[in-house]
Parts: sequence; C-alpha cells; structure tokens
Amino acid sequence: MFTPPSAWFTGFIPDMPTPFDAADAIDLRAFAALCERQVAAGVPALVVCETAGEAPTLSPAEQELVIRTAVDVARGRVRIIAGTMSNATSHAIELARRAEAAGADAVMAAVPAYNKPMQEGMLAHFRAIAGSIGLPVILHDAPSRTLRPLADETLLRLVESRQFVGLRDGSGDITRPMRLSRHLSAGFRLLSGDDTTAFGFIASGGDGAISEISNIAPDLCRTIFSQVRQGRLQSARYLHKRLVPLITCLSKESPAALKCGLSVLGLMPPATRLPIVPLDAAAQREVVRAFAAIADEELIDSVGA
Repeated sequence: MFTPPSAWFTGFIPDMPTPFDAADAIDLRAFAALCERQVAAGVPALVVCETAGEAPTLSPAEQELVIRTAVDVARGRVRIIAGTMSNATSHAIELARRAEAAGADAVMAAVPAYNKPMQEGMLAHFRAIAGSIGLPVILHDAPSRTLRPLADETLLRLVESRQFVGLRDGSGDITRPMRLSRHLSAGFRLLSGDDTTAFGFIASGGDGAISEISNIAPDLCRTIFSQVRQGRLQSARYLHKRLVPLITCLSKESPAALKCGLSVLGLMPPATRLPIVPLDAAAQREVVRAFAAIADEELIDSVGA
C-alpha cells in the first residue's frame, strides 16, 4: 500500500512555517523558497500545515494549496508530511484525504485539543483517520497543548497496524525511546516534538526531531544529529549548546519567534495570523541577540545557503 518511511523519517525534519503577506494571504513565493532552501540542505522531509505552520488558522483549501506547493517544490527529492490536526475526527479525515490528493507522502495526526478525549477516543480517532487514506500516519503527542497525553499502552495498540509508522513526541519525556524501543517494530520511528528536548531525546535513542531551529540552521542540525549517532557527544553537545539561546527564544513564542528569526535572515516576512501576533520590540531584540551570539562562528547559513 505504501513504502515504509523508516529510511527518511529520521534526523532533523523542519516544521515549516506558513508565510503571510500584508493582506493576510499565504505568500506562496516565500514558502516555496523556504522549501527549496531546506531541500538544498539535504533534509529528509518537510512537515507542513502543523504547529509552526499555524495550521488551525488555515482553511482546508489553504492547507491543500500549501501541501501542493511543497510537493511541487520537492519534486520527489524529499518527502512531504502534511498535518491533519483537528479536534473533530470528521474534519481531520477531510484534511487527510485532501493531503493525499495533493500528493503528500504521509500525514501527521495530533491528539485532539480541547475535547480531552479518553484513551479509547484517541484510539478510535487515529484509526478512523488511517482507515480513510492509503498513506502512512505519524502520530503527534503534545500534552502541553492537549492536556491529555497519548499513553504508551494506546500507542502500542495503534502500532499493531503497520500504517502507523512514527511518533512526534512532544511530551518532554526523553526516556521514552529507551522505554518503548523494545516494544516497537524496527521500522517505527520516535522523534522529539520540539527543539528543547531534541538533544536528550536523540542521545537516549530517539531517531530525530521535528524541529523549528532546523528552519534556520539545517546544516548545523544535520551535523549535530550525525555526531550524536557517531557517539561524538562532546562535540555535538558543544554545537547544540551554542544554539540554546536561539532555541529558547523560539520556544517562548512559537511560531512568531521563528518567523522573526527567518525575517532577520531575509527569508520571509514576520507576519502571523490571529490569534498569533508578531513579536514585540523587546522580544525581537532578544532574537537578534541570540543570532549575534553565534554569528561569529558562522553556525547559521545566510540567505540562499
């Protein structure tokens, strides 16, 4: 039905922002340029219409447009993972079907927010999405946003179906790879859900991270991942430590801070869509200072890199 993504759902995968123009429309030119920059940097995949992409503010038609644009830019060089987040299962199914029709290689389905479903509800939600499409499904557990975590036991019931191929783990629990790996198939991938836990998660046996910082420094993230995998933890820790001030900025006000950072590099406008607003002047200065702290070492690629 589909090719298992174990070969490409690994390493640092950027959670792509959605650029908006002055009229609050999607800036497809800027988005295509962001995608091409990531492809050129050798990332294994792109995540679109998810957390950094301000997915809850995008209409189904807009999401489909973003996915098609990413697919057109990638031209098979990297895989496209499309978010299908909704707290209404029927709407999540609609988004998943649209993503498949638009050419996505996999979908990412999040635990529903606000509803606070019980574990049986999550199980039924994810199975209904998977049953509506022929694509691999990556689960997204983000308890800070949903208040209800995806329990290990529920995850293990889901992965009895090989259609569930990976987990974006936003729980902050860096021991999860060690705890779960022996219970999962060899092809199932566990990735950190954010940059603040990525280093510890990967060092504990995780397979990578869905990352905002990778939008800014994809080459450096790839180097850090490679060095961790080679056991060169001291070198990897040094590079990661240099990024911590910027990671801290991004995590405080996501995705407005990410957009501010990419704007500093001249890669996109900083515009957000309500209820997210652009950073205030003090927060912008904090992002600029975080850039300055690592600029001397040329750890971040400039425009067109």
